[in-house]
Amino acid sequence: MLEFGIFDHLDSDGTALGEFLENRLKLIQLLEEEGFSGYHLAEHHSTPLGMAASPSVFLSAAFARTRSIRLGPLVYVLPLHHPLRLYEEICLLDHMSQGRLMVGVGRGGALIEHQRYGVDPAAAPAMYHEAFALLMHAFESDVLNFEGRFYNVKDYVVQLKPLQRPHPPLWYGAPHADAIGWAAPRAVNVVSLGPAARARAISQRYREEWTRLGRNGVPLPKIGITRHLVVADTDTDAKRIAYAAYPRWRQAMDWLWRRSGVPFTLQEIYPEDFTALEAIGHGIAGAPATVRDYLKRLQDETGVNYVLCQIVFGDMKFGDAAHSIRLLAREVMPAFR
Repeated sequence: MLEFGIFDHLDSDGTALGEFLENRLKLIQLLEEEGFSGYHLAEHHSTPLGMAASPSVFLSAAFARTRSIRLGPLVYVLPLHHPLRLYEEICLLDHMSQGRLMVGVGRGGALIEHQRYGVDPAAAPAMYHEAFALLMHAFESDVLNFEGRFYNVKDYVVQLKPLQRPHPPLWYGAPHADAIGWAAPRAVNVVSLGPAARARAISQRYREEWTRLGRNGVPLPKIGITRHLVVADTDTDAKRIAYAAYPRWRQAMDWLWRRSGVPFTLQEIYPEDFTALEAIGHGIAGAPATVRDYLKRLQDETGVNYVLCQIVFGDMKFGDAAHSIRLLAREVMPAFR
């Protein structure tokens, strides 16, 4: 079985911000209607790559528009949040959503964004680990006392607890298979991007760790991969839509790197045009049958059980994105249930 969610940078499409956000909320409502498992949004700052710099604020609106779909950040960039303030937001969102929140955590993939907040990129990994530890202590404790390098807390009385205990499902962007030694004991859902071989190594390692932990009778967490997907009535139509929308998204992706005068680090994962993206297997644009075949190969090559589809990006028109979502849900996804 293969489940499907949506990954969204909420990158600018050039329209006014209010209209842009309203259209995204309408697409999330459509995702729920069409039976997608989840919607995951990125957190970015000072760049057109991310127009929802406060994931919690956007999620509160999305939860108000929906009733069943699970939603969450992928990821909260922990070095840019005070962990206790974030803990309180998580608890509120989990109750406001009636237990539909997913919580992705990470240090952030674009460390040049941290500099805009005055955070030393070299300190970001240590800040992430300390913030995560404090966040987990808050879920587990009634009173917190914590002494760290970056955070010091005395007699913090934990007034709020999430609806999902001990905490909402956790998600993590796994950079390589070695990260699974941390994720599997905590039953953390993971997602990777880039080469299928990396996803295969992560998938195999997770299953091995799960067996070693004696959890064969327990459902395996989600092991996911992100891919750009565009579905239309014909291959020609899908490629026309994807090829036209991708350049704006790609320019947003490396916008801050170019402004900062530093080399872009994800060129091999996200080449400059959609043709090249398809050639290395990191995306597909086609009719339903074409996309079904691609996803079957992807499932066989990687062993993942969850695909995070990047299905709206760049300056793609709302109608094209909505049609792509409907075709994926109705003519592709049923083949993997």
